[in-house]
Amino acid sequence: MMRTRILSALAGAALLIGAVAVPAADAAAAPAAPASATSASSAPKLTNLAHLDFLLDDAPLPPGVAGHSTYRQQSEPTARAPWVYANRNADGSFTRVGGGPITDAAKGWYAQGAFDADDISRAAVVYLRDWKQNGTAASRDSAYELLRSLTYLQTDSGPNAGNVVLWQQSDGTLNPSAIPVEQPDPSDSAESFWLARTVWALGEGYAGFRDADPAFASFLASRMSLALGALERQSLSRYGTHEVANGVRVPGWLIVGSASPTAEAVLGLSAYAAAAPADARARVALSRYAEGIAGLASGGVGQWPFGALLPEANSPTFWHAWGGMQPAALTAAAVVLKNGGLQRAASTDLAQFTAQLLATGGPDNGWTPTPADRTQIAYGVDSRVEGLVAAADATGAAGLAALAGAQAAWYFGANPAGVPVYDPATGVCVDGIAGDGTVNRNCGAESVIHTELSMLALDAHPTIARAATALTRTTATDGLRVVEAESGTVTGSPAVVTPPSAWTGSANWSGGEYVAAATGDTVTLTLPAGHPAARILPIADLGPGGSGSTAWTARVGRVALPLGSSQNVRAGAVQGIGPSPVFLLPQTLPVPVPAGATTVTARVSGATHLDAVLVQPLVSHLGLRGAGGLDVYVNGTKAPLPQKLGLTGRVLVTSYDSAGRQVGPARTVEGHAAVLVLPGGFTTAVTR
Repeated sequence: MMRTRILSALAGAALLIGAVAVPAADAAAAPAAPASATSASSAPKLTNLAHLDFLLDDAPLPPGVAGHSTYRQQSEPTARAPWVYANRNADGSFTRVGGGPITDAAKGWYAQGAFDADDISRAAVVYLRDWKQNGTAASRDSAYELLRSLTYLQTDSGPNAGNVVLWQQSDGTLNPSAIPVEQPDPSDSAESFWLARTVWALGEGYAGFRDADPAFASFLASRMSLALGALERQSLSRYGTHEVANGVRVPGWLIVGSASPTAEAVLGLSAYAAAAPADARARVALSRYAEGIAGLASGGVGQWPFGALLPEANSPTFWHAWGGMQPAALTAAAVVLKNGGLQRAASTDLAQFTAQLLATGGPDNGWTPTPADRTQIAYGVDSRVEGLVAAADATGAAGLAALAGAQAAWYFGANPAGVPVYDPATGVCVDGIAGDGTVNRNCGAESVIHTELSMLALDAHPTIARAATALTRTTATDGLRVVEAESGTVTGSPAVVTPPSAWTGSANWSGGEYVAAATGDTVTLTLPAGHPAARILPIADLGPGGSGSTAWTARVGRVALPLGSSQNVRAGAVQGIGPSPVFLLPQTLPVPVPAGATTVTARVSGATHLDAVLVQPLVSHLGLRGAGGLDVYVNGTKAPLPQKLGLTGRVLVTSYDSAGRQVGPARTVEGHAAVLVLPGGFTTAVTR
């Protein structure tokens, strides 16, 4: 029944976009079916592995290398791996290149290598999923070869058994110590991102080959056991311990202290545990790592970071889009473990934080805590898409499927550059979009891998795919905005300070400066012109050195409206494992500013280092257009709020709660009507 609601809601949306030629009544009456089973016979396939195939090369697997062997190495002495980069030539073709400068031209060696375990493992996942979804024989062959290549990089004996060497040259020579040095060094001397991704590939590989090739699957299970042994003597040996980062209690057993690699390991462990339910050891590891990821859920409705699953245990003021598979991983774990708490953490991130992220401009590389690094790459986009699609399937939350279409539209033109960045005819994508909209037209392994993972998800969910491909430009992103403290008008003796580096180790001084102020000083900031009613979130260093509090007022005409106070220091904000004592956590003032407010004024009592303020609309807005339109209105408060649409014509409006579940039937209204946006939830308006 829940999946039927997804199908009905999305069919109505696709109808108004003009993508399906059936009456609305027929769409609503469609028989119950998962979104992935929706007929799409007329829709062209989006997945195209041609460019990823182009990156693949066969490399020798040198025998006699201590600690390194693979399946059938003697009888099959080569295996497949993708070149790490592909530089675009002037004629539109590509040249495959390795990492770093060439250090030995005769051997073709690079300072890093031609291939790396990170890309080998994730490429294997692409081919495994294509084989499973489309029955592609060539993808089965590539998955088999990539898994053989990957397991050759895994150290099979000795004190580092189970860990993984990262880099390999094109002649098969391993390069455990790349230039520049990466940690750990040598790369198999401790657990790593590449060990976590090896677990991802081994888990999905075992599930894929369990019935098709039991002998190979048994080998993969033995290598999973080897990887688990490495994790058990490293991060899992710390299960149940906690650390403190700037006063925030965080789990102490994540892989390399990060939820990003841990999430990718959880994806593999989930697939493996589902296919090998008798393996209690893997199930325990899955449960413990998922618990650790969920332990980094932070903020909430109206409170930064708005329910996001933070990636780094040591950085409570840093979120990044790349490596953001936590929601997808928690959903996978929740299904296998039947753990509703894990799913709630994933759904909160997706329905609340991701909706706010989209309305602010999309999956930026870094909110630190302001949206500082506005670069966007396929890795970050795919992480959002996969999380939204997986949770929509698992929970029946139709709103998450709607957001998945909005996010996946990035590939087809609804992005900061305003141009398509994926060509389904060739399988070519881009390496990213800079904050100023400049497109990097190279197309390396990581980029094409995550692009094709998104395309596989879309092909499995054709109604979402139709919405994504129809939305080709962004017309509105009215979300978080930043006002720098140093831009303000001051009284008293505040000083603008430029620290040696904007980066503190876990956050950025926004704009590279801050205002040092003391008792009696005031700083008056001009609010963005035309802003709607909004929350104000001051950002000051809450670490040692501050004292007292700061009172805030807003100027509305001739009236000074009290907004509440922010702290200048946080009691108990002990640095702990935080890279710096500086703690730049946004605080939400209790009283919002009305749309007519022109300025906000901070009056300091004590001492503070004031960095900036975030201005969060009470209702943020994302607008997308193309062959029709989609508007998303996101409620950043705990109260239902009316919102005037300001659209033309008739629109289909659907309301979703704070978990992305549809509330009430979709209804058609005039484009200028006012609609209700639910607390912490969002409302969509679809136009022709």
